[in-house]
Amino acid sequence: MPTVVRWSILAVATVVELVACTPAVRKPLTPADYPRTRPELMRYRETSRYSDVRKFLDSLRTLGAPLSFGSIGKTSEGRDIPYVIASRPVVYTASEAKRLGRPIVYVQGNIHAGEVEGKDALLALIRDLTFSSKPNVLDSIVLIAVPIYNADGNERFAPQSVNRTEQNGPEMVGIRPNAQNFDLNRDYVKAEAPETRASLGMFNIWDPDVFVDLHTTDGSFHGYALTYSPSLSPAAVFGGVYARDSLLPVLRERMRTRDGFEVFDYGNFLIDEPGATADTSVHEAWATYDSRPRFGTNYYGIRGRIGILSEAYSHDSLARRIASTYAFVNEVLSLVAEKGVAIRSLTARADSQPLAWGRSPDSVQMVAIRSELITTPRMMDVIKEDLEKTGDSSLTQPGVPRGERRTGRFRTIRMPVYDRFTSTLDRTPPAAYVVAPEDTAVATLLRLHGIRVDRSDSAWSARGESFTIDSIITAPRTFQGHHEVRLKGRWERGLQTLPPKSFIVSTAQPRGELVVYLLEPESDDGFTTWNLFDGSLKKGGRFPVTRIFDLRRGRAVNRRSSASTTDPLQN
Repeated sequence: MPTVVRWSILAVATVVELVACTPAVRKPLTPADYPRTRPELMRYRETSRYSDVRKFLDSLRTLGAPLSFGSIGKTSEGRDIPYVIASRPVVYTASEAKRLGRPIVYVQGNIHAGEVEGKDALLALIRDLTFSSKPNVLDSIVLIAVPIYNADGNERFAPQSVNRTEQNGPEMVGIRPNAQNFDLNRDYVKAEAPETRASLGMFNIWDPDVFVDLHTTDGSFHGYALTYSPSLSPAAVFGGVYARDSLLPVLRERMRTRDGFEVFDYGNFLIDEPGATADTSVHEAWATYDSRPRFGTNYYGIRGRIGILSEAYSHDSLARRIASTYAFVNEVLSLVAEKGVAIRSLTARADSQPLAWGRSPDSVQMVAIRSELITTPRMMDVIKEDLEKTGDSSLTQPGVPRGERRTGRFRTIRMPVYDRFTSTLDRTPPAAYVVAPEDTAVATLLRLHGIRVDRSDSAWSARGESFTIDSIITAPRTFQGHHEVRLKGRWERGLQTLPPKSFIVSTAQPRGELVVYLLEPESDDGFTTWNLFDGSLKKGGRFPVTRIFDLRRGRAVNRRSSASTTDPLQN
């Protein structure tokens, strides 16, 4: 009897142990199990706070979503800026993503924190793609999603009537700038904000083939649920042209036929943007925005990649803005997946062309460093909504002028469309630029942009050019904390004698065009613009950056490399 009992106890203990060790069988997830965004929970009356975004991402992790999570960096107030990597199979590092051989797409929401739908649409799209059991774009691309880029600005909640006067809800939203009062979509060249520096770090590590930046308009009353733009700089010769001519026309058609949304090239009616065109005889037209790389998608095009701007229609309801942004991003991902081979080939070409500059002078391509809106626009049909007078001074909807209301009546008008820029100043890339030894801040910022910077061991000489400054034009008003500077002058050839410890910036590197744009003294948005050389500028003087024609001549080859973008400077 004691033996039987003993074996019975052992048997029970064994069963208990087996039960405890057997993993619980998780039932398949259904849409009812999915986490909900703040707008979905609140019937689109509210947008997500920072805590809502973190809670949503934590819910995905708790449910075992096959995603990798991280932070691109911290804001000035110490908040982590979360990112999510979505792909099948899951990848955790840039090297793993590269081994898949797929396009990498970087989608960013909330750069202007009052423009809220990008943040919430991106969260919902990540969820839906990840939990879908059917084949989808995650089988063909790697998606990097940064839903709440301007996290500090997002938390400055105040009534929409204060923070986003032109926007149709929700009632409480964040502010446009970050906590330092920087407009992050004007910071991509000077990179003063920690958010921008973190973003550039992600660009350098992951090297996305496509960058999508999600915004909301605050302008004209038109008939489009969303407007879009490629990189507008003429220097964006690869990604800008390809997006404009090969991607965005297809996206426009698919948004109409598959998603039920009319979309169009970003812009405003000329009556709402007086002075947007140089031709004062034009009174009715549609014109786009600025081409300079201070804007993220323009900057990304000059890096040799595809940049796409998305602008939801501020006069639509929050629900419709989220829906159109969700559809647009989904269609972008789908199209990139379809054209993956072509896009990866475009990336390779954009990198290889500047590499040839150092080997073959005949391969050098002029770089546009200043531009202006075209003077010969296309004639196109543009949809416009009519407003009508109410007969009093009442406010009928946020963003609608007092005493007027929307009618829902739309007219298609044939008009000039100014949607692209032409170069007004081109420069031929030299073999290298040489920056004065004392300009360590310039070298640091170049490296932050992912540009290789070397340093000479000793004094040396080489054939080249120096720039004589004829005039210095300084903006009387500050913009983003700076008095912007514009130089006029002339390059003069001769033997250049350069001191030891000079910084050498070859243009024969993947971001060679960006090197030219940032260092040319007459660039419309380079380092000169943002006061990095102010201490060395005087009329009749020499600009502190020299152009070198051939690094193989003179003593230019005798230099020490400090090429890593993260290496500390050696003084």
